[in-house]
Amino acid sequence: MNPRSVFAAACAMALAGCATHAGSTPPATQTVDAAPTRVLLFSRTAGFRHDSIPVALDTLQALSAQSGFEVDATEDSTRFTDAGLAHYKAVVFVSTTREVLDPTQQAAFERYVAAGGGFMGVHAAADSGYTWPWYGDLVGAWFARHPEGLQSVRVVFERDAGPDGLRDWRVTDEIYDYRRNPRSFVQVTASIDPASHPDGRMGDDHPIAWCHTNAGGRAWYTGLGHDPALYADPVFRAQLLRGLRWTTGRSDAC
Repeated sequence: MNPRSVFAAACAMALAGCATHAGSTPPATQTVDAAPTRVLLFSRTAGFRHDSIPVALDTLQALSAQSGFEVDATEDSTRFTDAGLAHYKAVVFVSTTREVLDPTQQAAFERYVAAGGGFMGVHAAADSGYTWPWYGDLVGAWFARHPEGLQSVRVVFERDAGPDGLRDWRVTDEIYDYRRNPRSFVQVTASIDPASHPDGRMGDDHPIAWCHTNAGGRAWYTGLGHDPALYADPVFRAQLLRGLRWTTGRSDAC
């Protein structure tokens, strides 16, 4: 299947879903001052800083606009207050690294998620918050290591998580091993075929993307996104769009 066709079909279905939902509301119950869905992109780093962050932000902003979301991007951790977070349906940690929130900000974010706020983590979001156990559970697993350079691996989509029914996807990126296998705690949506990744140390089961609602709100994570070039891949863009729509409550498919 042509990858561009895969992405186009996935996005068309996503937008059609939004239109169907809007059209099912009787005009008498619609309000002109209904608050739009807002998403906060947070990309603060206190350790390694990925070159892919600018293109990741541009991609997430474009995908959000495509779904009718309003987006703010920040590296200002003081936005993490009860009042500041109340404006957003979901918060995306875009390759954050190390300790990016202080204890007061952490507590506000915990309350936000417990009350139903969405969380989406991209790549190095798993390389953050090592002194914050709650966050490790929210992401699902912390980063442990990765082989040198980029790896070309086979990604297997689980259940119906691949765009337009796609099951197999060959991708070149930096592939993380994690400190634990999260499968017992989350719904895995994609995994690495271990036969395609001889340098991996996760054994026969290597999850790379997943979702859960263990903390109250919706939490979604993908370990992909290190290489700036990957953000032009229509399959990866469709995966990110799926994550945005699920964490904001626009879709029940994570």
